[in-house]
Formats: sequence, structure tokens, C-alpha cells
Amino acid sequence: MGETQVMNATDSAVPSSSDQITKKVFARLIPLLLLCYFIAYLDRINVGFAKLQMLADLQFSETVYGLGAGIFFIGYVIFEVPANLILMRIGARVWITMILVAFGVISSMTIFVQSATSFYILRLLLGITEAGFIPAVLYYLTLWFPSAQRGKASALFLAGIPLSGAIGAPLSGWIMNQFAGVMGMSGWKWVFLLEGSPAIILGLICYYYLDNDIDSAKWLNSQEKAQLKKTLDFETTGKSHSIRDGLTNPRVWLLSGTYFFLTMGLYGISFWLPSIIRETGVADPLNVGLLTSIPYIFALGAMYLVGLSSDKRKERRWHLAGCALMGAIGLTVSVFFAHNTVIALAALTVAAMGIIPCVPQFYTLVPAIASGAAAAMAIAVANSVGSISGFIAPYLIGFVKDTTGNTTYGVMTLAVALVIGAALVFANPAKLVNR
Repeated sequence: MGETQVMNATDSAVPSSSDQITKKVFARLIPLLLLCYFIAYLDRINVGFAKLQMLADLQFSETVYGLGAGIFFIGYVIFEVPANLILMRIGARVWITMILVAFGVISSMTIFVQSATSFYILRLLLGITEAGFIPAVLYYLTLWFPSAQRGKASALFLAGIPLSGAIGAPLSGWIMNQFAGVMGMSGWKWVFLLEGSPAIILGLICYYYLDNDIDSAKWLNSQEKAQLKKTLDFETTGKSHSIRDGLTNPRVWLLSGTYFFLTMGLYGISFWLPSIIRETGVADPLNVGLLTSIPYIFALGAMYLVGLSSDKRKERRWHLAGCALMGAIGLTVSVFFAHNTVIALAALTVAAMGIIPCVPQFYTLVPAIASGAAAAMAIAVANSVGSISGFIAPYLIGFVKDTTGNTTYGVMTLAVALVIGAALVFANPAKLVNR
């Protein structure tokens, strides 16, 4: 079939052959992007495992740790929008490469931390360098995947979150046990060195493997390019397109506020789950790591199934709100059984199965109201506002723990935030976002 025929076939509807092209794009892009996010998120949360040793080594308080964990997101807030402006100027391939290499270097440099100030500085720099990564990739996915496949694509990419917990948790515990004292370095330093350096290698791979857009993809023939472009053009009619639209659209700011509350639960889980599990009576770092992986393993399955269900039913609001409420219930139950490892872990698993799928579900809403440069900017704004909660959540729990001796009230605050986020989801009309 000639190129003209293919293009004519898409004039009135999306043809069935688009599914085959989408599968080809999935196979080409998603595995590498998933691996990149796995390493990126691991570099973000490994501080939660290193904390089990570094606080004693460096004489840090819980509040100092919480501030250091949270200050990462100040870098996000500062650099999120400028990062996406750079993305639009230099293209996704070069920008993703630069980000991966930069935060791989900075994460590895955490081994040189000796004071609270140096800890804060490196965490701030790590946030600045990573700020553009998630918005860049999520925007990149909108250039390749139709809306009917975007929930699945986003879920598979963002599966790096539970994967980093499922694999990274026991890995970090093992590194802390096995490498303690090697070459005169503490186990927590080896965590940062061995888990940070792979990002540098992946950055270089991205430079040679990724394409900026459909036109530059040599692995698609001319017919496939025309078909895919026609499908995507068909879906963007009537949406906001300019950078200014992404900054000024009231619905973008409503979504951003929603994301703020949803991510309170996510970052509470990410940074404090190892400590919460240790409070139930588990002492050995490896055992803490193994138990921490359990909620993430179940969350990985939940993320994929929710993404499939959301795409199949073309329903976004109830999937997102339901996940948030599930997370709130799990966190609440874990508080009442804080000293029973089995019940608390089961409750935290339920919480993770609700909280973590919220992220890809949320990012199916943004392309429903914006496309092109507007979508890139809208994603950056939403992620930037959500990152504020990344600062508040870990600092809040650390402060509460220093003040009361436990994390109960901090965790309950996160549960309330999830309920508020679930309610705000319905401020978006179903006819707008359910597609």
C-alpha cells in the first residue's frame, strides 16, 4: 500500500493497523525508558535506605534527614519549567542524555557528604539535574503514542517507581551489609556509588538510541510514519498548543493542585517506608530491604492492571480517585497496627497498590487538555507543583518523629492529603478527561 493510500485511510477514523505500529513503538522505546526511570528513581529514594546507617555515622537527626530528603524537590520546583523550555529548544534525545549523566554523577558524589550542609547542597543539586527528566519523557511519549495507548505507555514507563522499590530495596540492603568497610567506606556510601553510576552509562546509550521525533526514526518506514503522524494529528484538534497555554490554562493549575495532594502519599512512602518497617521491630538492613520490596512488587502489578483498565474503559477519574482512596485506607490501617510487622506490612502493601498507580493515571489527564508545547509546559507545571509536596512530606514526617517519637501523625496527614486529592479529581468534567 502506498503512502497516499495509508494517509487517506486515516481521514475519518483511526485504522486497525495503527495497533501494530504502536506495538513496534512500544518495543523500541519503553524498555529503555523504563530502565532509565528505574535507575533515576532508585537514585532518588536510595537515601531512605542509606539513612539506616548514615544518620548514626554523620550524627544527623531525623529532622535533618527529612529536610535533606525533601530539599531535593526544591531543586525540582526551581528548575522544572526552565528544564522543559530547554527541552523544546534542544530536543528530547540530547536533553535526556544530559540529565541522566548529570544526576548519575551527583548521586555518586553523595559518598563525600560529611555535614548537614553538604548533604543539603548535593540533594538540591540532584533535584535540579533530575527536574527535567519525568516531564521530558512524558512529553516525549505524547509524540509517539495515541491517547488510547497512553495510559499503558505511561504506566509501563512509570513502573520504574515500584521496580526501584521491589529490586532496589533488597539490593540496597545487600550492598549495605556486604560492602560495609570495603576500601574503608561505610555501606551507605557504596549504595550511592553503585546505584548512581549506571545512570551515566544509560545517558550515553540514550544519545545513540533515541530519536527526537517520528520523522527521524529510521526504524519506521515511510508508511508507518505517515500513519502514526496522522493518528496523532487527528487527536490534537481543538486542544491548547502554545507554551503560554500550558502556563495560563486554569485547568492545568487545577490538575497541578490535585497532583500536589496525591504526591504527598507517594513521597511519604518512598522516603519513609524502610523506617516505618524498621519501627515494627525489623533491625537487619537486608531484612528491611526484602520486606520493603513486597509493597512495591504488588504495586507494580496494580499499576499495570489499572493502566489497562483505564485505557480499555476510557475512564480516568474513578480509576485515579479510587487508587488515592485505597492508598489512604492502607496508610490509616498501618498506623493502628504499627507494632505488628505482618499486619502493618499488609496495610502498607495496600497503600502502595493505591498510591503508586496514581502517578501514571494522573498523567493521562494532562494530554486531554493540552498538546504540543502546551502539553510539555503543563506537565512541567504539574510536576513542579507536585514536587512541593515532595519537600513537605518527608520533612513533616521527620519533624513529627523527632517531636513525638513515632511517625503516626505524619502518616495520617498523608492519608488525609490523598483523600483531598481524590475529591479534586472530580473537578475535571468526565467528557474532557475520559478518552
